[in-house]
This record gives sequence, structure tokens and C-alpha cells, in this order.
Amino acid sequence: MQMDRDALSAFLKSEFQQVAEMFAIDAVAPMELRVRLLHHERHLRPGGTVSGPAMFALADVAVYLAILSMIGPKALSVTTNCSIDFMRKPASGVDLICDARLLKLGRALAVGDCLIYSDGLESPVARASLTYSIPPDR
Repeated sequence: MQMDRDALSAFLKSEFQQVAEMFAIDAVAPMELRVRLLHHERHLRPGGTVSGPAMFALADVAVYLAILSMIGPKALSVTTNCSIDFMRKPASGVDLICDARLLKLGRALAVGDCLIYSDGLESPVARASLTYSIPPDR
């Protein structure tokens, strides 16, 4: 691993200050990461449930940080594909937790899989698969 929890948190705060306060990194392990979307009203859609775009952001950030934990701070790694299945309505008033794991980490591409849960509940609310392009070393 190239970056631990503290290094990833510092990177997020320095490079993505516009969204850094929305997330908290719970755990980092080789090829895996757990991050949470901190509950806030700005993430809700009409009806009081967490919006799809907020869940997408959680999955996207989780895979991005999992990749960086393994390769170091390559800020220009970018999402090239995402597929997300919304399976059930998230619980109200709680954080969402994303368990991300990298299925492939190559020189140019990384593929990750995520399960998103309402904090305190066992059944996932969403599943996502993401592919990232990793910039070449210069």
C-alpha cells in the first residue's frame, strides 16, 4: 500500500476541498476501502431519501481512494465507466457506508466493485461497478 487512511484523508482535503467534508474514511486495507457519506440534508431527494447522485459520488470516491491507496497520489486517475444498481431505499437520517474492493489493478486501468449500506443495516441499498483510467508515469 502507498497511502494509509490519514494520507488519503489529507489528499482528499487538499485536492477536493469542495467535497472532502462529505466523506469519512473508516478503513483501508490492500485492495479494499470503507468510506462513508456523512448524513446531510443536501444529499436528500424529495421524499427524504438519499439521492442517486449522492450514492454515485460515494461509490466513485470509494473506488478512487482504494486505487490511490495502492498506487499513490495520482490525482488525474479518472472514471471511465460506472454502472450502479439501486436495490432498496436507504434508511433515513443515517450515514451511508461503501465497501469498495479492487478487482483488477493494472498499469492503465483499474476495476472496482462497491456495496453501499445504510449504517446499521445488513442489506445493501446499492451495488456499483467502476472502471478507472490511471495516467501513465511521466
